[in-house]
Amino acid sequence: MRNQTTSHILMVRPARFAFNEETAASNAFQSRDGKLDAEEIRRLAMAEFDAFVDRLRGAGIDVIVAEDSAEPAKPDAVFPNNWVSFHQEGLIITYPMFAPVRRLERREVIIDTVLKNGFQSDRRIHLESEETSNRFLEGTGSIIFDHPNRLAYACLSPRTDADLLEELCRAIGYEKVVFHAVDAKGLDIYHTNVMMAMGETFVVICLDSVRDAAERDMLLEKFAATGKEIVDITLSQMNAFAGNMLQVRNNAGETILVMSSQAFQALTPGQIGRLNKHTRLLHSPLETIETYGGGSARCMMAEVFLPASGGSPQ
Repeated sequence: MRNQTTSHILMVRPARFAFNEETAASNAFQSRDGKLDAEEIRRLAMAEFDAFVDRLRGAGIDVIVAEDSAEPAKPDAVFPNNWVSFHQEGLIITYPMFAPVRRLERREVIIDTVLKNGFQSDRRIHLESEETSNRFLEGTGSIIFDHPNRLAYACLSPRTDADLLEELCRAIGYEKVVFHAVDAKGLDIYHTNVMMAMGETFVVICLDSVRDAAERDMLLEKFAATGKEIVDITLSQMNAFAGNMLQVRNNAGETILVMSSQAFQALTPGQIGRLNKHTRLLHSPLETIETYGGGSARCMMAEVFLPASGGSPQ
C-alpha cells in the first residue's frame, strides 16, 4: 500500500531568489510590485525560507535542506518539486522544465544530498530530454499524485503535456486524470498544485476554475470513489495560494497540512473547521516568495518517499 504522506521533505535554500522574467508570461501568480530592490527581495526570501524550515522542524517534520549555488543564478531554485520527485519504490524522476533558466536547477548534488541523508534509490526515470521536443511536465507542480489509488491528476497548460503524462503513468503504473483549469481571466492555470491539494482523506480544490461541466463531474466522481471529502475554495482564495498546500506527517505519526500564512488567512472559519477534522494545520509567512516567485508552501517542498538505506519505505 502506497503512502500519501511522508515525514521527509527536501527543501532548497535559495542563493539568488528573484523575479523570473522567463516564467512570468505563463505564471499569473507572479508580480513585480516595484517596492523592493533585488537585494532586499533576496534577503527577505532567505529569511522566509529559514523561518519556514524552523517551523516545520519544530512540528517534528524531517527537513533535508540543500544549498543552492550562487552561480549560475537560479531565481526559482526554492521550488525543487518542479524538477524532481522521490517515490516509494526507490524511484527518482527528473522532469522537463518550461523555462530554460529553470533547467539549471536540476543538479545531481541535490539528489545526492537526499541519498546521503539515509535513503536509497535503484531506479531513475529521466524526462528532461523532452525539452528538445518542447514537451514539459513540471513534477508535482504539474501532477497531483493520489498514491494509494495510483491516480495522477493534472490540469493541462503549456507546462503540462498530456501525452508525456500518459507515458509517465504507463511507466509507473498510474492512471492519468486530466482536465482544464483557468483563472478569473480565462487564462490557463500554470500548475495543478495552485488550484488543488490532495490529502489522505480530503481534497482542497477550486472547482470554479474547472469550467467544463463534464470534466468537473469526472473529478467529483473520482473524489467520491476514492473517499475524499471536497473542500472547495473560491478563485480569490486560490489567488491567495489556498490551493497550494501539502499534507505531511511528523515523526509522531500526526498528519499536518502545511500552507502559507496568506493561504491560511484566506480560508473561512468553516473551511478551517472542516480541514481540522482531517488534519492539523500549520502555516508560515511567505509573502516575498509568493509575490515575486509566484509559488507558495507546497512548491517549496519535495516529498521524499524513498526507502531508507537498508530498510523499509518511509
